[in-house]
Amino acid sequence: MVVVLPVEVTEPNPAAPGPTGRPEFRRLLPAALALLLAAPVLAAAHQARPVPYGDHLTVHARVQHGSAQGPTALRTRRTTVEAYDRTTVEVRWRYAREGRRPLAVLPARGDAITLWDDGLVTATDGASVRWHRALPAAADWLPAQGGTGVLRPLGRGILAVVTPARITAYRIADGDLRWVLPAGEGCAFLPGRAVRHAGALIVARPCPESTWTSQLIAVDDLGRITPHRTPLGNDLPGGRPEHPNTEKVVAQRR
Repeated sequence: MVVVLPVEVTEPNPAAPGPTGRPEFRRLLPAALALLLAAPVLAAAHQARPVPYGDHLTVHARVQHGSAQGPTALRTRRTTVEAYDRTTVEVRWRYAREGRRPLAVLPARGDAITLWDDGLVTATDGASVRWHRALPAAADWLPAQGGTGVLRPLGRGILAVVTPARITAYRIADGDLRWVLPAGEGCAFLPGRAVRHAGALIVARPCPESTWTSQLIAVDDLGRITPHRTPLGNDLPGGRPEHPNTEKVVAQRR
């Protein structure tokens, strides 16, 4: 005789806590493990990221914090720009860009303004590279021109970058574009043929079938110098203006 006893079958309760705790924990566990495994890979990828613009700035703290320091001078050495102590000739910092060569360096208000062979203009104060500006169509003229006469200080914290097609002015404090003066159709500025006179930069601009007076252009920190002009100012926002109006402007051809 076979006796069949009733058996109670209990279905598993998905909401009941298991040996590893709450079900939320069991669902999050694979993601947490994956994140832990990926952390070293993410860290390595972060270290392998290319430096923007290929910048490499090396500060020599031993010299920077020394007790006796002389005035700083700038020089270019093959692929680097160096700031060194005029008294001890010790290097304070070096600045290089991967695969690039500095063509010219200009000291300006504690910054080193550098023109590179790819047409990039940079400003560094020795602690950081503060801004980068790219020159349009630099490959068309820079290899033949080189850095001669391209970087021109205009005073009042403004830098002029003279290229055949245009003169572009930047505020040294932050690299802000202040004005642009095109050479004009059929004309070209000659960066290597410019002189300073009475606070103005006079640049040669040969033009076909024009008088010699129109082939010389005078500019200052506010743009092209013309009679009765009403230029805008170049001061930093919120600063005390040196000129009546501090609104940004891109100069039109006059």
